[in-house]
Amino acid sequence: MRRILFIIWLSFLLSHSVIAQRRAITVEDLWSLRRVNAFALSPDGQWIAYTLIQYKMEKNTRDTDIYLVNSKGGLARQLTTHPANDEKPRWSPDGSLLSFISTRDGLPQIYTISMEGGEAQKISDIPTGVDDFIWSPDGKYYAFTSTIYPDAANLDSSAIMDRQRLDSQVQARLIDHLLYRHWDRWLEGKRSHLFVMSSTGGRYWDVTPGDFDTPPISLGSNYDFTFSPDSKEIAFVRNIDPVTAISTNNDIFTISVEGGTIHRVTRNLANDNYPVYSPDGRYIAYRAMRRPGFESDQYDLMLYDRETGNIQNLTEQFDLDIEEIIWEPSSDKIYFSTVDQGRVVIFSVEIKNDKIKGVVLTGSNTNIRIDPEGNTLYFIRTYINLPHDIYRCDRNGEDCFQLTFINQDLLSQLQMNSLNDFWYPSFDNKIVHGFTLNPPFFDPAKRYPAILLIHGGPQGAWLDEFHYRWNAQMFASRGYVVIMMNIRGSKGYGQEFCFAVSEDWGGTPYRDLMFGLDYVLKKYPYIQPDHIAAAGASYGGYMINWIAGQTDRFEALVSHSGVSNLSSLYGSTEELWFPEWEFDGSLYENSKLYEKWSPLQYAKNFTTPTLVIHGQQDFRVPVEQGLQMFTALQRQNVPSKLLYFPDEGHFINKPQNACLWWNTVLGWIDQWIRQ
Repeated sequence: MRRILFIIWLSFLLSHSVIAQRRAITVEDLWSLRRVNAFALSPDGQWIAYTLIQYKMEKNTRDTDIYLVNSKGGLARQLTTHPANDEKPRWSPDGSLLSFISTRDGLPQIYTISMEGGEAQKISDIPTGVDDFIWSPDGKYYAFTSTIYPDAANLDSSAIMDRQRLDSQVQARLIDHLLYRHWDRWLEGKRSHLFVMSSTGGRYWDVTPGDFDTPPISLGSNYDFTFSPDSKEIAFVRNIDPVTAISTNNDIFTISVEGGTIHRVTRNLANDNYPVYSPDGRYIAYRAMRRPGFESDQYDLMLYDRETGNIQNLTEQFDLDIEEIIWEPSSDKIYFSTVDQGRVVIFSVEIKNDKIKGVVLTGSNTNIRIDPEGNTLYFIRTYINLPHDIYRCDRNGEDCFQLTFINQDLLSQLQMNSLNDFWYPSFDNKIVHGFTLNPPFFDPAKRYPAILLIHGGPQGAWLDEFHYRWNAQMFASRGYVVIMMNIRGSKGYGQEFCFAVSEDWGGTPYRDLMFGLDYVLKKYPYIQPDHIAAAGASYGGYMINWIAGQTDRFEALVSHSGVSNLSSLYGSTEELWFPEWEFDGSLYENSKLYEKWSPLQYAKNFTTPTLVIHGQQDFRVPVEQGLQMFTALQRQNVPSKLLYFPDEGHFINKPQNACLWWNTVLGWIDQWIRQ
């Protein structure tokens, strides 16, 4: 009896010792976490090849390698160890080889490695490099994309033109059309084209010639070119409208593997993408929007019958977006993912009767795969307190378990809480969803300051996911309660809810936030109402700038890549379809709406200490937006700082820059909240 009591006592002490040894996450921890990027299931369903990204803070670089794990679980083994980046693993159809893209010889090229061992073999030698690739089902070909000058005689000439441009003492650009730069890069008149090459290397040919991008430069998917099951045809996505800067009109086309005449499958004037052949070759499933010009319209799941040419909407009554698409091997059913109330979940739909069924309804699940028998689903899952790992479950979403434990050692040292959901009636009694995240070692008897985070988009959403940029655990780590609301405009609550932000940027969404904050303060009395900061990026940054001119209820604000002047944004951003939809026309057609919702119209009201952050290479919300905001704050004598990154774009991607970002942001909030 004494021995039993001693064991119980010892277990109690050990368990409490483990809890006591846990600590809050730091920025060094965040960038030490290894990140599962994507994975591929072997044709026999026995093996999973996945890429793992590891950042090196001291070198300010990242290393990407490929690992293997049995599909039933077990220890993973590292397959590639080269210091260059090895990524995008693709199995040969017979499963004997694993192909991947590597930069080990400079330009990204296709390599293969045998599952029986040995060194990786270089297959391609493309003068302009390989951006992405796939195998043909019969194993005879690769289809790959490369970015080229469309008027170059061949890829050698295109590579020479690139070198001449880079080596020239004159770096001026002479531009005669719109969409001359995109996201964070100048396009230089180049296009992405799709090529076919023998799987043993050698000769290759362009199957998508012309002055168009394949895949499209924007609004595509991660699956925009694919072989038919018999390997005779390729389906791909491109936008052939004359001015792509004002067009969301991506369409699906097909072409013979040898090239030749291109056949247009879709003629919808809105966005079509993500073509996936059924295993029996009868159909092409794809995603389609309905409203031309609206990039955040709801995706429906469409079915194109290759025999009859008929097109059927499988999800016409399903009021959520279609994300990923994967066929069941029998060709009778399609699995798809969707954002639903702050989670990324998996549904299925039967082809014969459009019957939709929920399958995996917890967590945020991406990169869906299915075994060759159609019995097991594989996917990458994450929660707010768990970085991405690979999971499996049966076809009905049951018997779900974790296959990889990538960061188990580090995670065992960290104290991170799960989300709390809340729902509240907004000013018009519409129900809005939100989350709170309590800080580590939370004690409800104590009182805590809070940070309100505002998501981008505006048609985005806060999810139950471990986000590597706007990481809620990092904000909570300093002892803050984190508040996140999926206000009007957010995805995952039906298209009417999403549509409500357009033409009303600072209206209904702002009121949702203020009503939501009032609700949270009543529901959670441990939050200190006079110790609250707010932060956001992109549209979230816009809302921070808008808040600055509307209320003084916050102690500090952080605006990252935020819009401050919608009129000047129109003339400097690249994707013009976006402001033209959101503000009902161009600036020259509807200047009053641009002016109405511009935060700088209310600069005279600015009083809240504000940190402004912007990157020079941000072409989506150009740096002049941040400079204008900072100038207004300074001229109004508002305590403010500008954190400027000359080498970053809309996102902060370099490890040392990200470290500076986190320390500056958290330091700024601490300064004003805790003074």
